Formats: sequence, C-alpha cells, structure tokens
Amino acid sequence: MAEAAISERIVRLPAQSCPLERCLAQTLREDVHAERENPPFDRVCMDGIAISSDRAGAGTRRYVVESTQGAGVPPKVLSNPSAAIEVMTGAVMPTGTDCVIPLEEYDLLGRVADLKANALVEPYRNVQQRGADSRPGMPMLRAGTRLNAPDIAIIASAGLANVLVSRQPRIMVASTGDELIEPGRPIAPHQIRRSNAYAIVAALTGHGFQDVGNDHILDEETLLREHLTRHLAAADALILSGGVSKGKFDFVPKVLKELGVEEVFYQVAQRPGMPMWFGMAPQGCAVFGLPGNPIATLVCLVRYVVPALVSAMGAERIWPIRVALAAPVERGRTMASFVPVKTRYDAHGQCLAEPRLPNGSGDFLALAGTDGFLELPPQSGRYPAGFIAPFYRW
Repeated sequence: MAEAAISERIVRLPAQSCPLERCLAQTLREDVHAERENPPFDRVCMDGIAISSDRAGAGTRRYVVESTQGAGVPPKVLSNPSAAIEVMTGAVMPTGTDCVIPLEEYDLLGRVADLKANALVEPYRNVQQRGADSRPGMPMLRAGTRLNAPDIAIIASAGLANVLVSRQPRIMVASTGDELIEPGRPIAPHQIRRSNAYAIVAALTGHGFQDVGNDHILDEETLLREHLTRHLAAADALILSGGVSKGKFDFVPKVLKELGVEEVFYQVAQRPGMPMWFGMAPQGCAVFGLPGNPIATLVCLVRYVVPALVSAMGAERIWPIRVALAAPVERGRTMASFVPVKTRYDAHGQCLAEPRLPNGSGDFLALAGTDGFLELPPQSGRYPAGFIAPFYRW
C-alpha cells in the first residue's frame, strides 16, 4: 500500500524552540503541563455581589455593600457576615464569601442591596473553584498536537513564552517540461501554462506549510541533473510534477537513480494518479513524483504528500471524515477511484457529497467550486447514492 510504504520511509523532522506568537499551525513536540492550579484562585464568574451563603441561609436578604473587589488585585476580606462586597468578573472571591448574586437578582439603593424573591443563594454559585480545570504538573497538551488558537492560549496559561515544535519541512516543488510557460508570458499555440506547480504551492500553504520553493526545469538531462542535485541536498521533500512516466523525454527517474535516490514504488492502483512515483534520497530527502495531469496531481498531493509531511512533523494522524454520496456514480472500477465532490447539507443536517465527474484527469476546470474528493474503493457496478466513503478536503 502506497501510504504505508511512504510512512515507513519518511524521516522525522527535528524539534526547535519557537516563540508563542509564531506557533499557530505548528506541531507540538513536547507535553505542556499546568504551571499551577487553573484557575489559581476561586474566581468570580459574573458581575454582582459576593456574600456568605450561610448568612443568607439564616434569612438575611438585605446587605450593606462595604467595598468593591476588582480583577487583578489581592482578595478583600468580608468584615461583617451580614455585608457584601461588590465583585467583577474574573476577580478573586473575597475572603469570607462563597456565593455571587448577579446584578439582575438584587436591587441596589445607595450601598444597600436587597435580594429579589428569585435570587438563588447556594455555595459556590457563579464561582469557578480553584483547581477546577487543572492541577500543577497536569498535562494540558500532548506532543503531536497541531496547534490552533485555543492551544496557544493553553500554552500561554502554562507560562511558556517559547515551546518546542517541529521544524517546518523545507519543500521544493519542481515541474519539468519545455511546453510549460509561466503565467503572464507570451504563449504559442503548442504550449501550455505552468499551472500545476502553483496549485501545489497553494495547497501546501493552505495546509500550513511555510517553507515552499518553486522551480521550473526544462527537458534537458544535464540541466535536470544540476537542479535535482541542488534540491536533494537542500530540501526535506522534493515534489515533482510531471516527467515521471516512461516517455522518451521523461528523464526524471533515470536522473534520480543516478543521484542515488532509491525508488520505493512506481505506480499505484488508483484512478486518477496511477503513475505516481516515490523514493528516498541518501540525504533523507523524500521525493514525490506526481503525475502531470492536473487532477491527478492535486489528488496525489492531498492523499499522500500532505499526510506524509504532517507525519514527518510528528503530528497525530487525523483520519478523514466519511461522507455520503448525494448522487450515484455509475461506473465502478477495479481499483481505488478519486471523485471530486462539492459538499452540502440536507434538511436533516447530514453532509452529502455531490460528484463532479471530470472529463478526464486533465479537466482541471471541473475542480472549480469543489471542496475535495471522495476515495471510492474498488467495486464492480455503480456506487449508489448514500454510499459512504472517506472525504479529503483540498
């Protein structure tokens, strides 16, 4: 299986210390433990007055507000059990109090608060107790977490200004072919635009990879060897678009072999994307030879390359969600089939995938408006509406 063969050979990237403000979408490489109890004190959860529930239980419904407790200052002490202290959200509960009555449950005249009939008094009402979320030394995040905004907040709460994350992979995207012309340049009738490389770079950037280069190599063996030698030495992953087939001018496999790159596999039982190539360079660079047809290029990138790079960063595996076909796909295959889809929700809230079948793997216009693709297993006959399969987002 192609995925397993890649996973067995991919090299784990080193860890590095990163400032907290640059950790978004990075992969955590250390466990993060609570610095202290969270919250570190009994915390006020609503604006109001803090009182002693024991006194209210004894029948007291009128309280003199003797002071105000704001956030960020040491706790005040309730001097009289029949009094109250005005409190603000986030403040430390004043010593001698254990219940917060919110503003809407009392009337305040001057410094006297009269509880309304619906005011509920019970211990620790509207109070988050000390240590309710975590205790000192408790692991709050585990290594392998792909960091999002809430995770960043958790790390900050642990008092860490820097944290160990995986180094971003150095990725080089290289396309080969004399027929490829850059956008913005004059083009002849027999030439085509160099578009695959831009799609690959955009997809990698969208998946959180930050160090992505882009190179175009003409179909000249000496030139190809020079470029590949340089990229294999500098990159953690080399992604080639086109040139991996067996045509007369497809020099890539031959040159890679001369440069010591071990071919792990060539061709995968799938449509589109059968002529996919994967190998490993002696320097540890993973080499992905993607088919030249646009749909096959993106499918193989998302299905194999992105998970491999995520794994190299030490991230936990995120399994694809499973989505039902909104309409039948008429033709089954003897191999795995990747079908571009547009997702939507039905009246019951179920996510459905509308097939957008392309006119061959070169029909990149069919991808417009699609969200990703379904991986349909080998099967004779049709795939009926409601057939559930893994969904991969572009």
